Amino acid sequence: MKFVDEFRDGGLARNLAASIGAAAQDDRDYYIMEFCGGHTHAIFRYGVQDFLPANVHLVHGPGCPVCVLPVGRIDNAVELACDNDVILCTYGDLLRVPGSNSMSLLRAKAEGADVRMVYSCLDALKIAADNPDREVVFFAIGFETTTPPTAVALQQAKAQGLKNFSVFCNHVLTPAAITNILESPEVRNLGTVALDGFIGPAHVSAVIGSQPFEFFAEEYQRPVAIAGFEPLDVMQAVLMLVKQMNEGRAEVENEYTRVVSREGNVKAQALFAEVFELRAAFEWRGLGLVPYSALRIKEEYADFDAEKRFTVSSSVGKENKACECGAILRGVKKPTDCKIFGTVCTPESPMGSCMVSSEGACAAYYTFGRFRQDEQI
Repeated sequence: MKFVDEFRDGGLARNLAASIGAAAQDDRDYYIMEFCGGHTHAIFRYGVQDFLPANVHLVHGPGCPVCVLPVGRIDNAVELACDNDVILCTYGDLLRVPGSNSMSLLRAKAEGADVRMVYSCLDALKIAADNPDREVVFFAIGFETTTPPTAVALQQAKAQGLKNFSVFCNHVLTPAAITNILESPEVRNLGTVALDGFIGPAHVSAVIGSQPFEFFAEEYQRPVAIAGFEPLDVMQAVLMLVKQMNEGRAEVENEYTRVVSREGNVKAQALFAEVFELRAAFEWRGLGLVPYSALRIKEEYADFDAEKRFTVSSSVGKENKACECGAILRGVKKPTDCKIFGTVCTPESPMGSCMVSSEGACAAYYTFGRFRQDEQI
């Protein structure tokens, strides 16, 4: 197949659904976690779950960097913007994520802070070049996918001698989070969830390759199928995983061969290896402190590290007690299990990051009406 419409073909979807139905054994359940928020939205947008047998369950994981960022880091960004007279630049979704006491960057902007939305970190570089008398901080966030562009921005800032540019680094790593989910079944008393296999992230795998996921197949005996973002991609990955489970296999299969290789993007990997190094631990919303799960800026680029240039507190932010984002990110609860979902918490007035982010599970449930279908069942 060459064109995107072919990956949304209804006839092929029905054929795949029939194959999954034939493969799924009636005497067992299959619990499959899609880690990536892009997969979650594809599942809801195209009704993939409705094509699957009742005993094939899709569990929504922590697949959105905006969603998993803890409240404390939002508070840090607000402090940088409000207390240091900086121009703080970041992506659109981050502006609306509530920190402690519902203070977001958008609210900080309304109260006078200079917070600007950018489409890339290079936009932040230009703002720094255009405002040499102001400190400019880029609030960097993302999985391995968006790490190379931040590395390029740091390299260019150093090459250009930009003294007023720095990065508040919040890049996190997918494999470490999967390890945490498998090894720590209980976090903050959120509960447990059965997991038989994973739909591997697409964009992340394009950068790091499929090889890092082989560890989970070998060590934890959980099969992984890396899939693209179209509905037929997801359904084909589900079929791969069901067949592996039936046969007692635990391997990494690559459905997304048109983009992902085993080695990944070696040039991109070299970029962030030059600029970043591992943090000993980093907090994830819903997962707690996860060892070696995030990156920090290397000493060679310390002049461009906002955490060293400014005072960034290590205080723990205050979560909204009514918000169930932590349990939802872990796959323990559905958005509809949250008491404020769809009432107090909506995309227009989000109480938690899962409703803010364009890849969040709560936003997907709300946008595509899944919560209304659940109420009718």
